[in-house]
Amino acid sequence: MLQTRTSILIKLFFMIIKNIEAKVRLATLVSVGSLIMAVLIVGINSIYAYRVVANARKSIYILDGDLPVLARQTDAQLNRPAEYRAHVNLYHSLFFSLTPDDKFMEYQMKKAMYLVDESGMKQYNDLKENGFFNSILSSSSVLTLQTDSVMLDAKRAYFRYYGKLKIDRRSSTVIRSLITEGYLKDIPRSDNNPHGVLIVNWKTLENKDLQDVAKNSL
Repeated sequence: MLQTRTSILIKLFFMIIKNIEAKVRLATLVSVGSLIMAVLIVGINSIYAYRVVANARKSIYILDGDLPVLARQTDAQLNRPAEYRAHVNLYHSLFFSLTPDDKFMEYQMKKAMYLVDESGMKQYNDLKENGFFNSILSSSSVLTLQTDSVMLDAKRAYFRYYGKLKIDRRSSTVIRSLITEGYLKDIPRSDNNPHGVLIVNWKTLENKDLQDVAKNSL
């Protein structure tokens, strides 16, 4: 009788041990599964967050003044050719649209030099040495530049500018054909260079008179 009870107790003990081992294995499996699932969730969230940040860096956000309102997002790479052309137009307008005011011309050139490398300063110095700016003052000339077109090769970051320069003097009105070329380099945006572009190796290919119409003198 005693042996039977002992045998039953031993069997019960082993059953309890087996149940404990089974529960431990189950708990281990649940813990490992939870850990793997957590790692997967963190990994997926990290990839998603990285893509969101990467896409945000490619976009330009336009604000209405200083108020943080909803703005339309534009892919920067898709919009870049338009910015290149706008930058080229802005530079040429600053450099060539002048009035007989030395302070105004100095102001225009200072703004233009933020948009170009040393090749722009070289042309400015050459024109200054040749008396170009003094002639504007002495003849009270007003220079107005009209853009015809900007040919852009985005892959080479190359441009060719075509325009007409009107020189309105006291005695005559001169129309000149202006053709220049250069390359474009991306740089960080700033207040002085809002497009984030620098014109490099800028050259004037053509600057010749097309018309020279004398004014009637009274």
